[in-house]
Amino acid sequence: MVDGTNGTGGTGGEPETSDSLRTFGAVVHALREHKGISREEFGALVRFSKHTVASIELGRRMPDEDFVERAEPVLGNTGALRRAIKQVARQPGLAVWFRQWARHEAMAISLCTYECRVVPGLLQTETYARAVSMSVPPLAREADVDARIKARLERQELLSTLREPPCAFSFIIEQSVLERHTGGEEVTRELLDHLLELVGRQWNVEIQIMPLRQPVHAGLDGPLQLLETPDNHWFGYSEGQENGRLISDPKSISVLQQRYAKLRSQALTPEDSTSLLERMRGAL
Repeated sequence: MVDGTNGTGGTGGEPETSDSLRTFGAVVHALREHKGISREEFGALVRFSKHTVASIELGRRMPDEDFVERAEPVLGNTGALRRAIKQVARQPGLAVWFRQWARHEAMAISLCTYECRVVPGLLQTETYARAVSMSVPPLAREADVDARIKARLERQELLSTLREPPCAFSFIIEQSVLERHTGGEEVTRELLDHLLELVGRQWNVEIQIMPLRQPVHAGLDGPLQLLETPDNHWFGYSEGQENGRLISDPKSISVLQQRYAKLRSQALTPEDSTSLLERMRGAL
């Protein structure tokens, strides 16, 4: 499992320059100014907020495919954005197969994650991320590990309640993942403190723990992710060893939604999950 959503290491997560993201933003900025359109006017025309437009122009946010398709006719139908977007898919520290999902993730209004292997990347601490990255062969160069961890921590900006559009996050994590004590007790203690701080501070983040004993379990086929775009389109994502798959087929999405709904009913409530996290933290 390479650094996609949660990631460890491997051949697909080599660091790459992020200059292309800034370059894409500069192209959008230049074309918009050439047309004499303000950010607010442009945002209204492409149906994205001026804050989102600013983030894209400054190279801080991955452009959504819908953004490109709406922006092209507004900016003159030059085809420049459609060509440039193919290069923007490159992000430092992210696995090749994860980058398309990352583009959708950056614009999502809701994101649901079930994980049975490691704590989801959006919730990891730096020390936990490093312990995970160093656990799975082959060993990577230190610079590559640093790039993966940097990319993972930067993705956590998505959790911000100030982002436009705002996003609601639901996480279901197997208790066994936390009981494993990846990286040792100190790393685990810091991780639990981090999770408790998140649920106490972030009104848009919900964490549920799947208890160790659950005779009927809807997640036996493995981890899954679902997201909803601002246009209310749904995508799914599944990840295995050295691969990942973006899912857009409506029938497949329906299956994943049914499974996730069942998982939410089988996991501990958010309140009980917080109590369990507190007990686990107190036991360390």
